[in-house]
Amino acid sequence: QVQLVESGGGLVQAGGSLRLSCAASGRTFSNYGMGWFRQAPGKEREFVASISWSGGTTYYADSVKGRFTISRDNAKNTVYLQMNSLKPEDTAVYYCAASATIRIIGTTPSVFGSWGQGTQVTVSS
Repeated sequence: QVQLVESGGGLVQAGGSLRLSCAASGRTFSNYGMGWFRQAPGKEREFVASISWSGGTTYYADSVKGRFTISRDNAKNTVYLQMNSLKPEDTAVYYCAASATIRIIGTTPSVFGSWGQGTQVTVSS
């Protein structure tokens, strides 16, 4: 298991930016794919972005493509989600996740075995 702690959420106006961070501990961070998911009230958890163990491959949900960027710093055991041009529909609790096995990357929750506690992002119109 890996422990994940998100930070960087908050309240921002539409069109603004936020950067989420997720600090990992407990195993070799650079061996695992990482992802971001979000869950709005009354909705299911949905995929936002994921990144491979080396950072060389990334995936994005269509709804955030061109606005959000996922990145990682393996020296700092941290993954980031830079969110630009935020919209009210981006409002949700954002969760960081680590893949369940090494050298795996995916876009569905079943790929990921460890989850953070979540950080709230609220975008006002």
